[in-house]
Amino acid sequence: MFEQNEYFVPEVVVCADTMYAGIRILEPHLKNKIRQAGKITIGVVEGDTHDIGKNIVVMMLEAAGFEICDLGRNVPSRLFADRALETGADIIGISSLMTTTMPEMKNIIDDLRTRRVAKKPFVIVGGGPVSFAFAKSIGADGYAANAPGAVKLSLRLMKEKQGQ
Repeated sequence: MFEQNEYFVPEVVVCADTMYAGIRILEPHLKNKIRQAGKITIGVVEGDTHDIGKNIVVMMLEAAGFEICDLGRNVPSRLFADRALETGADIIGISSLMTTTMPEMKNIIDDLRTRRVAKKPFVIVGGGPVSFAFAKSIGADGYAANAPGAVKLSLRLMKEKQGQ
């Protein structure tokens, strides 16, 4: 509705507040259902404070059985790899809603490549301006256009990892 100019920023903020209230009610029930599908470290790149989409992805990944380390928003690039390696994450999820912050995604991937570790996590990217072509160009392991797509992609990558 925002894209169609039917909703404006104040309406989007009210919707986000309502969504967060619902998440707080559902969260304890979702955490009891964790099946340990894998571990994901996720966050919004430095310079970007838009986290509504990331929060929806987090909720759906938790419901699918993933253990989540949510770094939040405006996350310094180096923290993604630091925290993922600390927690033994299988996947790093990176979000950006602003084209001006998209280059940070490549910085995170480049930083991870310089780390001397036996098993590096997969890196998946998403967000409004992000595309499959962009994901491929920066060396990401996957791209999802929306939250259900992020869950499907993460589950597929975990199956791929188990097949190794």
